[in-house]
Amino acid sequence: MGSRLVEQLGASSVAGAAAAALADRIRALILDGRLTVGERLPSERSLALELRRSRSTITRAYGLLETDGYVSRLHGGSTRVTLPHGHTAPGADADDDAIDLSIASMDSTPGLYDATVRSLPRLAALRGTSGYSLQGLPELRDAVAQRFSERGAPTSAEEIIITSGALNAVNLILTAIGRRGERALVEQPTFPHAQEALHRHGYRLVPTPVDVEGWDTRHLNETLLSSRPHVAYLIPDFHNPTGATLPDEQRSRVVTTARNVGTHLIVDETTTELDIDRGWSPVPMGASGPNVITVGSMSKIAWGGMRIGWIRAERSVIARLLAVRPSFELGTALLEQCIAVELLADMSALTSHVRRRLQEGRTAVEAGVAGIPGFRMPSTPGGLSAWVDIGAPLSTSLSLAARERKLILPPGPRFATGGVLERRLRIPITLTPDRTTEAMQRLSLAWDDVRGGTASRSDELQHAAVI
Repeated sequence: MGSRLVEQLGASSVAGAAAAALADRIRALILDGRLTVGERLPSERSLALELRRSRSTITRAYGLLETDGYVSRLHGGSTRVTLPHGHTAPGADADDDAIDLSIASMDSTPGLYDATVRSLPRLAALRGTSGYSLQGLPELRDAVAQRFSERGAPTSAEEIIITSGALNAVNLILTAIGRRGERALVEQPTFPHAQEALHRHGYRLVPTPVDVEGWDTRHLNETLLSSRPHVAYLIPDFHNPTGATLPDEQRSRVVTTARNVGTHLIVDETTTELDIDRGWSPVPMGASGPNVITVGSMSKIAWGGMRIGWIRAERSVIARLLAVRPSFELGTALLEQCIAVELLADMSALTSHVRRRLQEGRTAVEAGVAGIPGFRMPSTPGGLSAWVDIGAPLSTSLSLAARERKLILPPGPRFATGGVLERRLRIPITLTPDRTTEAMQRLSLAWDDVRGGTASRSDELQHAAVI
């Protein structure tokens, strides 16, 4: 079995790379958080064998990384990931002048303040309770269940758990039903932190392709049948990062195939309500079978600071989740739950705000992409971002050059396994138009640097989170 470093690099993407280029690739993995501080890297001999390169090339690459402070090496011992002296760990706050495109999230809905004020009497009425809410407030579970029912998946409050965000929900599910060493089917590309959660719970990832045109459903179904994965993680509505939506007829087929092979489908609906002009509304996958466990969140429709998510599942699964949850948390904050009740009472206001902001952001990104030679922006009817084709396999190089322009954006391989998708960038459509315009100007300058060969190896910024 190959090393994790080579899995992240993608052996084909570094074939023939000189030592400096290989060092830059490894440095990009560290800056993105795909390699963690303290992590042990393969020995020079092992890496040379895996990459089919000379040992002198690997020695030179590790030497460059050591000089820059990105690895520490002990003679005759291990090589481990470090950060340059004086630099904060990946994920720390960036320079105030930087524009962060690793976070695809809008500012709060205009109704958040008023909803907070209205929620206070509800919170005050709970002062006589213990304050712990393992399954979630009944009023909020009712509101979430009602929204599922309105969308075509009849749901009761007993089939809902309120969580501290969608990623918290994914980790709760994997804690309850996970099996280390089993396979997990994931889309490629996909949401990086969910992929990391699956890795952390011991799953072996089996990818299935998604592009702006949608899923290769034949590949998806055949992979389910041949690999029989224990779980599959899917984002069927405004897929992150491609923006694609899985048609209704394909949803029911995937659910049926997964049920026949015993696969739990973890369906992420975090982006479901981010419609601009798709023109149709799919039925939730949860309506098609009991093997579907759905997660959702308030973060994209209300505010990222609202750490409120939920899980919809059949009651036997809910019971398993409730049995496990106290081992790492005793519920979700009551104030945020009370605010969420008020916000969900007026979904039309939430979705109207989202549609307007995303439309403005999309227009600004379109204008920026049109001014960069070789870039192509696909149709983006909703979702968080545009999955832009940059016309050449230079995504990682562009990401590194962008940091020198105080622009933080993850390269295409951040959303995949094996170092692929070097022709792609995820560009959020969630920033304000003026901020987006400035970001696209910096991106254009970075692209000029890459094409002109002037991009240096500066490393002023680090950021691991991709949201």
